[in-house]
Amino acid sequence: MHDPFHGYESGLTSPATQLFPITPDDNTDLSTCVRGLSVASSGMVQITTIGGTTAAVYVAAGAPFPVRVARVWATGTDATGIVGLV
Repeated sequence: MHDPFHGYESGLTSPATQLFPITPDDNTDLSTCVRGLSVASSGMVQITTIGGTTAAVYVAAGAPFPVRVARVWATGTDATGIVGLV
């Protein structure tokens, strides 16, 4: 596959290059901090940012939510189909 952007460094404003499903967990941080979230069904997502702030945020289905996340909590999260964008 031809990638015309090969050789360019990916920054925080660049599109995500990796995606992975996230299972909310009250006890465990993500294996990789993400630069954003996407959800299949809209709802609240309780997160801890890489800066250490914990809060519930509303994430709309299909709209990437740009936030650097270290943990997605089960408690306080009702959105489903959560995907991390790296």
